[in-house]
Amino acid sequence: MKERFEVLDVFRGIFASLIILFHLSAFSATPLINNQFIRNADLFVDFFFLLSGFVIAYSYQFITTSADLGKFYKKRFYRLYPLHFVVFICFVAIEFLKSYAAQYAHVNKLTNESNNIYTALTNLFLVNSIKFPGIHDVSWNIASWSISAEMIAYFVFGVTVMFINRSGLKQVKSFVYGAVVMAAITALYIFTGGLKLVYNFDFGFLRGITGFFTGVLCYNTYAKTKQVVSRQSSAVFHIAETLFIAIIIISVWYGDQLKPYGLLYEILFFITILIFAFERGWISHLLKRPAILHQTGKYSYSIYMTHTMMLSLFNIVFFRVLKFPPSAYAYLFVPNFLLIYWVSSWTFKNIEMRFNQVPQHNGKKTWWLW
Repeated sequence: MKERFEVLDVFRGIFASLIILFHLSAFSATPLINNQFIRNADLFVDFFFLLSGFVIAYSYQFITTSADLGKFYKKRFYRLYPLHFVVFICFVAIEFLKSYAAQYAHVNKLTNESNNIYTALTNLFLVNSIKFPGIHDVSWNIASWSISAEMIAYFVFGVTVMFINRSGLKQVKSFVYGAVVMAAITALYIFTGGLKLVYNFDFGFLRGITGFFTGVLCYNTYAKTKQVVSRQSSAVFHIAETLFIAIIIISVWYGDQLKPYGLLYEILFFITILIFAFERGWISHLLKRPAILHQTGKYSYSIYMTHTMMLSLFNIVFFRVLKFPPSAYAYLFVPNFLLIYWVSSWTFKNIEMRFNQVPQHNGKKTWWLW
C-alpha cells in the first residue's frame, strides 16, 4: 500500500508560509515579522529540497531504461513547469504595466536591471539556478530559481537511479547517493570557497542537488529502519519531535552565525524529516488535526510560486496608493496571506491539476501529485 506522509505534507505548507513572511520582512517594520527567525526563514527552502528527495525516492527508484527516465522527467516537468510559465508571463506583463502605473503611484524599482531578455531565457529554460556571466541577482519570479534547481536535481536523480539499476548496485545505492551529495558539496566548495548553502541564482543548483539527495538518503534510512524504529514507544517520538522542533527554531534564529556551516542544516533537516515520517509524536498528532494545515500543504507549490507576485501587488495597493506605514504589516500580513491562499487555491485547481493530468496511451488520464 502507498504510504501517505501527512505530516510532511503539512510541513510543506507551514514552511511555504514562513517563506512568505521572509519576503515580507523586506517591506515591514514589526517585531512579528522583523525578527531573527523570520529573517533566516529562507533556510526552509533546503527543507523543501530534502522533502522532495524523500518523496521522489519513495516513488521512483525503479528507473532502469532511458524510456523510464523520459517518463519520469516528463511527469516532473508537467508537475512543475506550467505554473512556473504562467507566473513568469504574469511578471512579464507587470513589467510592461509599470510605466503606466507610475503615472498614478510610486512604483518601486521602475526599471529592474535583473529583468531582461537574457534572464527571461534562463527563466524560460529553467536554468536560472546556474551561474551565468552578467547575471548578478534573482530575476522575474524570484522564487523560481529553486524550481530550476529542483528540475536539475530530478535529472541527476533519474540518471543516477538508472546507473544503479543497470550496474547492479542496488545493495549499495545509498553509497552512490551519498557520493552525489559529496560531489555537489565539493563542487560548491571549489566554486565558492566555503560550505554556505544559501545560494540561488548562482549556485542554487548545487544547493538543490545537495538537499535533494540528502532527502533520498533520508528515505532510504527510513525504509531500512522502519520495522525497528516503529516498535519504539510513543514517548521516544514525543521527546524526539519536541527536541528537534526546538533545535530547528533555535538554529534558524541564529542563522546569521550558522549559515556559513550550511551542512549543519542538512543534517538537522535529515533527522527531523526522518522522525516526523513515522508520525508517532504529539506534535505529529497535533499537526494532523486542522484541515487548514492539510489544505495549505496541498497548495504549497502554488503558494510558493505566486506569493512574490501577490506581495508586490499588495504592497502597491496598501503602501504606495493607500499610504499605509510599514508597521501596518503587524496586522496586514493576515489579509495578505489570505489573498495568497485564495489565489493559490485557484492556481492549484486550474493550472497545477489541469496540466498535471496527462493523457495516457489508453486514453485515460492520471493525476500526479508529486
